[in-house]
Amino acid sequence: MPEQSPLDLPEGDPFGPHNLPYGVFSTGDGSTRRIGVRLGDHVLDAAAAARTLRSAHADLLDRPVLNPLLAAGRTVWTEVRRTLTSAVTDPQHREAVEPLLHPLASVTLHLPYEVADYVDFYASEHHATNVGRMFRPDGDALTPNWKHLPIGYHGRSGTLVVSGTDVVRPSGQRKAPTDPAPVFGPSIKLDIEAEVGFVVGTPSALGEPVALADFREHVFGLFLLNDWSARDIQAWEYVPLGPFLGKSFATSVSAWVTPLDALENARIAPPTRDFPLLPYLDDAETEPAGYDLHITVSINGQEVAHPPFATMYWTAAQQLAHMTVNGASLRTGDVYGSGTVSGPETAQRGSLLELTWNGRDALELTDGKRTFLEDGDTVTLTAWAPGPNGTRTALGEVTGTITPR
Repeated sequence: MPEQSPLDLPEGDPFGPHNLPYGVFSTGDGSTRRIGVRLGDHVLDAAAAARTLRSAHADLLDRPVLNPLLAAGRTVWTEVRRTLTSAVTDPQHREAVEPLLHPLASVTLHLPYEVADYVDFYASEHHATNVGRMFRPDGDALTPNWKHLPIGYHGRSGTLVVSGTDVVRPSGQRKAPTDPAPVFGPSIKLDIEAEVGFVVGTPSALGEPVALADFREHVFGLFLLNDWSARDIQAWEYVPLGPFLGKSFATSVSAWVTPLDALENARIAPPTRDFPLLPYLDDAETEPAGYDLHITVSINGQEVAHPPFATMYWTAAQQLAHMTVNGASLRTGDVYGSGTVSGPETAQRGSLLELTWNGRDALELTDGKRTFLEDGDTVTLTAWAPGPNGTRTALGEVTGTITPR
């Protein structure tokens, strides 16, 4: 019986032709990196496929990173996607394209873009409310500004790492409220933050804000992101300027970027706004900018939470508008994170801080109890979104294992 072609996917495969996320891969010794798109459990050499179809954009794909493609803009993104979709669906290209598909298990995946700047937001009302109740039990759960602007901070772009990279347990100062003085050592409250990241393609000029309606002209795609957090280091350092060493040691991102064009069926309206928004953030009359993404958080292979991205109060379009409203420019390769994704139910919380209520209620795992992460723990985020005709569109996973210093 002849071997089945990698172009013949099972019906409804979440990495089918309706998806085609972008990544960067290498074979052999890894010295040559190439742009690819994922199809099932294979990777298509994108530049080779584009040349086979005589695409005018083949040179943009013959690069070791996505940045030149990202910078080319939406019209090119659409044309390239159309070419690659034809390569894997049109029978006339089948014979030429099949040899360009590499088994996923045989390649090495790399960080797919050069990161410019990194910004992280705090956009889940449920997450922010839980944290407020935890640390301000006698005050308002949300700060007065929370419903009026997307709160965020600038992070460290040099420590964004691709999925599969080990995360060394960070050290720093920590001080419990009852301790007379701080001590130095490894974090004992190492946590995760289940997030969705967005990568900017088209840059903007310094001094020119990006409007809500221009979100899709600037943002190429999205991916899963785990913003590891040392809660004990952060608690001692963050007043008055915010996160620093408790966050900057590592942020894990998926090896696959799902283009926004692959998520048309996942677009939804965000939650109802509780307060009138200033004009630059008012999305009442704009096209839906929320995304119906279903995230799963697993620790050592055991599912512990299912955060729903549909509940996020602030959208990625509003975050981009706020990030640039002061005139800050965008650069190709800018990455921004949604902030921890949490829903209204206990099983929908996207951090151990919430799932264990700051260590009060241990999680029962098959390999023992957890309040925060232990050395050797592996955390994996996966997700899917509604696709065309009742299918699902999978996001590439992001995973990382904690190693001791």
